[in-house]
Amino acid sequence: MTQMWAPFAGDGQPLILTADELRTRITSLFNEMWREDREDEPPALVDDTVLLETGFDSMAFAVLVARLDDELGFDPFTMVEEPVYPQTFAEFVAFYAQCAPKPE
Repeated sequence: MTQMWAPFAGDGQPLILTADELRTRITSLFNEMWREDREDEPPALVDDTVLLETGFDSMAFAVLVARLDDELGFDPFTMVEEPVYPQTFAEFVAFYAQCAPKPE
């Protein structure tokens, strides 16, 4: 299992995350944001879910990325030289996993 850490854990210690835990945090935050603005249930996020078909627009995804940055301590979109445009949920999660800071 690939391990990742987020430098902004609540106790100041690095938070070790597996790829599955990272996926769970992204899904959880997506669902939380969905419920803030809507009364219906959020869509299921599976690997082949097309991001643009989730009901979130580009602004909602920008807010999701900003909130993930606050929670995880990194924004992968600012860490790469070439723009990246994940199309599916699996690509989005894989991009986060690829760019996650690694423990030293």
